[in-house]
Amino acid sequence: MKLKKLILKNYRNYEDFEYNFSKNKTLIIGKNAQGKTNILEAIFYLCTLDSSRIKKDLELIRFGCDNSVIRADVLRQEVDLELEVIINPPKNKILKVNGIKKTKSKDFSRILSGVNFSSSDLLLLRGEPQNRRKWLDLAIFQVYPLYGDKLSKFNKIRLQKANYLMQGMINPDMLDVFNQQFAIASANVIFLRKKYLLELEKIAKIKHSSMAENEVLSLKYKSIVDEFMSVGELNDLIYEKLNEIKQEEIRKAQCLIGAHRDDIDFYINEIDSKKYASQGQQRTIVLALKLAELQIIKEKIKETPLLLLDDVLAELDNIRQNYLLGAIDADVQMIITSVDTLAFDDEFLKDVDIIKISKGMIV
Repeated sequence: MKLKKLILKNYRNYEDFEYNFSKNKTLIIGKNAQGKTNILEAIFYLCTLDSSRIKKDLELIRFGCDNSVIRADVLRQEVDLELEVIINPPKNKILKVNGIKKTKSKDFSRILSGVNFSSSDLLLLRGEPQNRRKWLDLAIFQVYPLYGDKLSKFNKIRLQKANYLMQGMINPDMLDVFNQQFAIASANVIFLRKKYLLELEKIAKIKHSSMAENEVLSLKYKSIVDEFMSVGELNDLIYEKLNEIKQEEIRKAQCLIGAHRDDIDFYINEIDSKKYASQGQQRTIVLALKLAELQIIKEKIKETPLLLLDDVLAELDNIRQNYLLGAIDADVQMIITSVDTLAFDDEFLKDVDIIKISKGMIV
């Protein structure tokens, strides 16, 4: 899998950007706030149709413009493909493959895959639960394309139920209908999150132990149930719990349990890393997670995903920096942002394309 060309029109601070990627390693250089991260965000948006940096697609459109376009030429399984996303809120985004519209996001997003690793990811453990859920959801979406539909259905039902609770006049039968739908939608999301996290943990443990020999990494999906269950078992349990807290939800006018309130815990030697791990230990955990993501995608789709490194090398010490670069297979296409080339040794820079960015333009 290769990204051969990227075109941006009215995307963030780019009026018109075009670049042909000719090598496996591309280094994007520029001062802060010039648009380096926006390039990686656009590439990752083609992979997931989402960004961890936004709440609404409107934020991706250049100020004063009505729409934004991301277009790319991609090589997948030795076949050349053109991907295009037209972001035009409040209308639905338009997705095209080789000029043909795709009505289902899963038919589009399965074409290009990538792992995005930014300096903000290094704060994953210290951030808010919604940041960890967003990270997990975007990772799952790339190997289980149907997950996006399940997550969208859950969010729609959750919003409908929340709006109903806020009305104040509650019909018990109508609330029970909402709870039945909410339980199965939540069970579908939680099941896939747990399933993916178990797979991720197996690989991340090995990656982590290579950097920290005496430390054992473990992950835990924090929900209303600890053990792994089938979707049917989860549905029954969630529905039962919803009946138990029905009056409390009515009183507070909130959805008090469900996939939207879950979290992920990280442990080193069974000690909560969010509370007690050093900054270095937390960074090692995130590095192991990202390398595990890369391996899972490669194993599941039988193609090598892109690796997008956004200012992350400057935030890692030499040991973790060298481990990251040494752990990447030669066939992985890397696109890296940095303020300069100082973080890279001469050997690494031998076969690298360098793009210099200033004020949303190649200079």
